[in-house]
Amino acid sequence: MGEEVQEVIIQINDQPFPTILDLHTLYKSSTLIRGATYKYTKPSQNLQLPNLLESPIGEIIVSIEGRGDNAEPDNPQDAWLPITASRNGSAYYAAFHSLNSGIGFQALMLPVAFSVLGWTWGIISLSMAFVWQYYTKWLLIQLHESVPGTRFNRYLHLSMAAFGARTGKLLGLFPIMYLSGGACVMLILNGGGSMRLFIKTVCGFTCKSQPLTTIECYFVFICMAIALAQRPNLNSIAWISFIGAITAVLYCILLWAIPLSKSRLIGISYDSVKPKLDIAGDFDTFAALGIIAFAFRGHNLVLEIQATLPSSENYPSHVPMMRAVNFAYLVIALCVLPLAVAGYWAYGDKIPANGMLTALHTLHEHDTSKFLLGLTSLLVVIHSLTAFQIYAMPAFDNLEFVYTSKKMKPCSRWIRAGFRIFFGCLTFFIAVAIPFIRNLTGVIGGIALPVTLAYPCFMWIAIKKPERFSALWCFNLVLGSLGVVLSIFVFAGGIKSLVEPGIDVRFFKP
Repeated sequence: MGEEVQEVIIQINDQPFPTILDLHTLYKSSTLIRGATYKYTKPSQNLQLPNLLESPIGEIIVSIEGRGDNAEPDNPQDAWLPITASRNGSAYYAAFHSLNSGIGFQALMLPVAFSVLGWTWGIISLSMAFVWQYYTKWLLIQLHESVPGTRFNRYLHLSMAAFGARTGKLLGLFPIMYLSGGACVMLILNGGGSMRLFIKTVCGFTCKSQPLTTIECYFVFICMAIALAQRPNLNSIAWISFIGAITAVLYCILLWAIPLSKSRLIGISYDSVKPKLDIAGDFDTFAALGIIAFAFRGHNLVLEIQATLPSSENYPSHVPMMRAVNFAYLVIALCVLPLAVAGYWAYGDKIPANGMLTALHTLHEHDTSKFLLGLTSLLVVIHSLTAFQIYAMPAFDNLEFVYTSKKMKPCSRWIRAGFRIFFGCLTFFIAVAIPFIRNLTGVIGGIALPVTLAYPCFMWIAIKKPERFSALWCFNLVLGSLGVVLSIFVFAGGIKSLVEPGIDVRFFKP
C-alpha cells in the first residue's frame, strides 16, 4: 500500500514501438495507431503484479530494467495457444518436427519428374531446388527474432509485419490455409489409400470377411488421427514427430532399396519424354519442376517449430533451430536423392503416374515378399498419421485463438477436443466429397509455392532493409522474382495436366 508508481508516456510516431508489438492483436484487427499516445505504468521494485500479468485485458506493465534484447513482451494469450503454450523445446525436438514435416508423399513422385526431365536436368533441378529451399528456410529462421523484443511465431504474422497488415494477410492467408488444411486432406487420401493397400497385401484372397472400402479406410485413419490430436500443444507431440521421422526414413529406404535389388524392367527407356520444340512439352516440363519443388516441405511450419524453443540474449532461438534444420536437411537429402535416382533407374519411362508406392505394388507384387510390401504400406500409414498432427497444428491454433480472443480465457479440455474433432471431421468430409482434389495439387500448389520460394526473400528485404542495390538486396530480389515466375510456370503446368487427359470429377466417390 502506498507504493510509488512511476508513469511512463510512450509516443508512437512514424514507427510502432517494437517491444510491445502484439502480433495476435495485429492479426485480429490493425497495427498500433501512429501518432497516438499510450500510457504505461512502471512499478517500483517491491510492487507485486501476478494478477495483472495473468489478465490479457489488463494494462500492459512495462519493466524497463532487466529485459534482454531478445526477450518477448508478456502476452498471456500466447500461453493459451497450442503453438506457443510451451517454450521448453530443444534442438532434438525441432529436428524431429522438421524431419516429420519435411519428408512426404510428394517425394515419391520424383521419378515421374525425372521421366520428363531426364538424368541431367533432373539431377540439376533437384539439386538447385534443395539449395534454394534450404536458403529460404534459413531466411525464415533468421527473421524469427529480427525485431528486438518480438518473436514472429507464425508465418502469417511475419508476412503481415513485412508487407503490412492488409497486404500480408492477402498474400499469405490462402497459401498458409492450403498448406495446413490441404496437406491434412492429402494425408487422409494417402494414408487411407496406403491402409487399404496394407489390408489387401496382408489378407489377399484368403480373407473370409469383406475388406474395408476406401471410405471406411479414410474413416479409420481420421479416427486415429483425431485421437492422437488430443495432445495440448506443439511441443507435446515431439515424440509423435520422432516416430514419424523414423517411419518416413524407413519407407524411403525400402522404396529405393527393393527396386535396386531386382532386375530392371524390360524395355524401359531413359530418354526424356518431353517433345522437343513443342509447347505441350514445355508445360510437361513445368509440371515436372513443380513435382521437384513440392518434394521439399515445411516452410509454413518453420516459424511455428522455432516458437517452441526458448530464447535469450545470449542464446537466441535461431542457434538450436539451425542445428535442427541442418541435421534434418542432411537426412532429407539422403532420402530424397536415392528415391529419385534409384526409382528412375529401376522404372525409367514406365514409372506409374502415382509414384513409387504404386510402382512397388504393381510391378513387384509377385517378386517381393508380402512382409516387405505390407511393411512399406504400414510405414506410410504411420507417417501420415504423425504428419497430420504437425500440419493440423496451425489450424488448431487459429481456432483456439478465435475462442480465447472472445472469451478472454484459455480453452478447456473439452473445448479443445471439440475443435480438433471438428477439424478432423471437416478434412474427412473434403477427402470423401472431393476425392479428385489430388489432381488439383499442381494448380493449387503453384499458388502456394511463393510461400516457399519467393516470400522469404522479399520479407528479408522488407524487414532487414539491406542497402539498396547491394549484393544481398539484389540477390534476394532476383531469387524472389524467380520464385514468382516459377510459381506461374508450375501453375500453368498444373492447368495443362488437367486439361489434356481430362479430370474425372466424381463427388463422394473416392
